[in-house]
Amino acid sequence: MTNKNKNILIIAGTLIIGVLLGWLFFGGSDDTAVHDHSAEAGQETIWTCSMHPQIRAAEPGKCPICGMDLIPLESSDVVENPNAVQMTEYAMKLANIQTQEAGNTSVERELQLNGKVAVDERISYTQSTHVPGRIERLMVNFTGEEVRRGQALAVVYSPELVTAQEELLQAYAIRNSQPELFEAAKQKLRNWRIGENQINRIIESGEATDRFTITADVNGVVTEKMVELGDYVERGMPLYQIADLSKMWVLFDLYERNLGMVDLGDTIEFTVASIPGETFTGTIDFIDPIIDRQTRVATARVAVPNLDDRLKPGMFVSGVVSGDGGEAVSGLTIPRSAVLWTGKRSVVYVNEGTASNPLFVMREVVLGQLLGAAYVVEEGLSPGEEIVVNGTFTVDAAAQLAGKPSMMNPGTVTPQSPQMDIRQYLKDSAYDFRLQVSGEFQEQLGELVSDYLQLKDALVEGEEEESVTLTRQFAQRLQEINATGLAGEAEEFWQEKKKFLLKHSEEGLTEDLSKQRENFIYLSEAMIKTVAAFGLQDKTVYVDYCPMANSDKGAYWLSDIAEIRNPYYGEAMLSCGEIVEQLK
Repeated sequence: MTNKNKNILIIAGTLIIGVLLGWLFFGGSDDTAVHDHSAEAGQETIWTCSMHPQIRAAEPGKCPICGMDLIPLESSDVVENPNAVQMTEYAMKLANIQTQEAGNTSVERELQLNGKVAVDERISYTQSTHVPGRIERLMVNFTGEEVRRGQALAVVYSPELVTAQEELLQAYAIRNSQPELFEAAKQKLRNWRIGENQINRIIESGEATDRFTITADVNGVVTEKMVELGDYVERGMPLYQIADLSKMWVLFDLYERNLGMVDLGDTIEFTVASIPGETFTGTIDFIDPIIDRQTRVATARVAVPNLDDRLKPGMFVSGVVSGDGGEAVSGLTIPRSAVLWTGKRSVVYVNEGTASNPLFVMREVVLGQLLGAAYVVEEGLSPGEEIVVNGTFTVDAAAQLAGKPSMMNPGTVTPQSPQMDIRQYLKDSAYDFRLQVSGEFQEQLGELVSDYLQLKDALVEGEEEESVTLTRQFAQRLQEINATGLAGEAEEFWQEKKKFLLKHSEEGLTEDLSKQRENFIYLSEAMIKTVAAFGLQDKTVYVDYCPMANSDKGAYWLSDIAEIRNPYYGEAMLSCGEIVEQLK
């Protein structure tokens, strides 16, 4: 046998002996080792923050939000619902978050109202002049002064009165031959509220007076002074507003949703902030049949005596009324603290997890009447469901940080792109009033957009002073827009955006270019939503987006050209951005 064959036999024998020895010492252990390794891989520890459970890390460390030490995330903490907000038991205790089950209860029909004290219009009097002329003297010079009936208020110089008196004297001279003319001359003076005694004194003296004293017709307090010394007044022109403050009205704001809870004759108890420790009682004697278009409230009126003049017009009051004689209402009720309001939506957070592992999910509900400190729930909840009743805003803030559906964002937002909701808004928004608005309004809106675009160009060029001037021009144009043709949701939408735009127009009046550009972010978002809702006449604008603006959160703006000219960075990054939408 050759040396080569011997070597091969030795190597083969060695391998066989090694396999046999391995089987003897570790037999059957290969499968087990593989299984154990895969189990360890499946149980890899994930670290999270007890206060911010949206944080996930593969190793221990500090929370990037609050700086607290990360803790291991147990396997039972896996969230099945991607829209749920998970909070640890420690985080709930720290934030004082409390929950309770919604249930069918009987609640006393009790309504809290706010209002203010007002003058009783039935005993408010407008003191006017019955003589045309010029105010020569004012005896009452300020509001709040008390006057008595017959008290001299003002002296009027009246050439017309002089002429009428001379006519009276001439008619008196021929009264025997022409008694009708004499009677007509006296009647003319009577029409000017000149009494018989004054007429007789004029006849006896035989001289006409060129000044006439105006006296108070009623007792009361002057609530408004409407003339100044030297003013020329016509017959019937008001001089003072005089009110009798011995009785007052208390006008309570009654919101549309609560109209069915209050009836005439209901008793209301109310307190006045400036009179602590005392409760007043009155009866509702009038409910305004018309709802204010702007505030969406009607007025419930209570007449009360004003003993010792303690009630002053304009005082704020808070009252409680038991509608329908205090009849109780049965149904599914939840505390007021559980509800978050956002425009027309009302939301609550429902725990779809367990007590040890709560998973809070936002739920829209339809609310009925407000009964004291509780709402009646008409839709959206079932008896026995657990809801957050204290710390609701904290849960909602956690939802926003985690990019989950929240009060201000009903849809899912990608955490890495917090400004993406504008793009989603343009895609999903139901606010489209283009068929409801007039061409005049769209034309005015187009002029406002032109002012906005000039402001944008000034920010592109970095012109601080010009930006302030154009911001002021934008605010003036906004104030001049005539929106009388809008109604319903369109009007409410416009008023909301107008108020927001005016607010940020004021904040944009600064010489600091960086603050101007920061404020322009909010101005642009409101303008984009407004243009998308109402449209423009024969004009196309582009919605541009820069992901690096707003501290890398991203920001939008409007442009009338298909070219990126970045107002947030100017020459530094003039072309940074992209066109994301086109509004026609």
